[in-house]
Amino acid sequence: MTIESGGDAAADGGGYGAPDNKGIDNRSMENRRPARTRRGPSGLTSADPEPAPSPPTANPAASPMASALAPASASAPLQTPAAQPPSQAEPGSLTAKTGELLPTVRSGLIQTTLNADTNESCEAIAEKMLAKHLPMIDEAGRKGVQILCLQELFNGPYFCPSQDPKWYDMAEPVPDGPTTKVMQEYARKHNMVIIVPLFEKDITGVYYNTAAVIDADGTYLGKYRKNHLPQVAGFWEKFFFKPGNLGYPIFRTAYADIGVYICYDRHFPEGARALGLNGAHIVYNPSATVAGLSQYLWKLEQPAHAVANGYFLGAINRVGTEAPWNIGKFYGSSYFVNPRGQIVAQASEDKDELVIADLNLEEVKEVRDLWQFYRDRRPETYE
Repeated sequence: MTIESGGDAAADGGGYGAPDNKGIDNRSMENRRPARTRRGPSGLTSADPEPAPSPPTANPAASPMASALAPASASAPLQTPAAQPPSQAEPGSLTAKTGELLPTVRSGLIQTTLNADTNESCEAIAEKMLAKHLPMIDEAGRKGVQILCLQELFNGPYFCPSQDPKWYDMAEPVPDGPTTKVMQEYARKHNMVIIVPLFEKDITGVYYNTAAVIDADGTYLGKYRKNHLPQVAGFWEKFFFKPGNLGYPIFRTAYADIGVYICYDRHFPEGARALGLNGAHIVYNPSATVAGLSQYLWKLEQPAHAVANGYFLGAINRVGTEAPWNIGKFYGSSYFVNPRGQIVAQASEDKDELVIADLNLEEVKEVRDLWQFYRDRRPETYE
């Protein structure tokens, strides 16, 4: 099911992030990459070449990971869309790479249930969840989505109610692991930025709750590691993850400058402010949160961050209950909120859905010019 909504919004650029992330520019205009051709909701700009033929249908018996990464045969070559050449932006609508006035961006969020038995191997669960997401990513591509974000730890259960070392086997390197590689192919296929939340293995015994950011041409831009980790009943995250060590980076994508905050991070306004000050036009918050604990906060905190910082925010939550832990119902309700704190598109509480909204980034500039919260803040008085 897909929910679509139009939206309004704009921004000045700037921003910098942690040096560990390759896809982040500092504040120097000279260091920024040239603008790419943008794709609108119709799917192609006038500068785009004809679409490449669709890839051949994979063997249903083969795993989605293997199918996505398998080399093409001579008789049926796997073709992906050609790289898009730089082009001039339309009047009054410069690309994100210039750091000036920005276009409307079509963005999407995917929320899903777990479609695997937690008694299965980690590898089997990851394969099933990837197979569930790939058609939804293709749907987003067909509908013209330019920036897509998946839910927290998207290719597995939310296993943190347990303290079972089995789940360490869900972890994989980022960006060199198989899931990031598959998502790079899909980003390239659809000319779409994809935020991919994963259980990251740095080295054996060192793991992070991470989101990889992939640009529209398939380039890996960098990653965000969740900074704030809960350690309460049902959410024993410190058993599995180290706190993030990459700060609050901004990723200068083909369509907008974006930041990532993960789940429990949203309870801390300091990081949300840092993302805005670093230059974010849109912030994505992939989450796993259940009814009865924080649902009443779901529509309060993130609209407040959007208002306080003058940016768009996409909030993503998974759906359903997950045995054997059954800590509560993951209530979905993924949404986009604009810089005025208004929810412009929202999913249901109980269905697998793709939520789409058109975000007019001019609204970022309009709101910041009106309220001037960044001008009037007094950080020297807060210590």
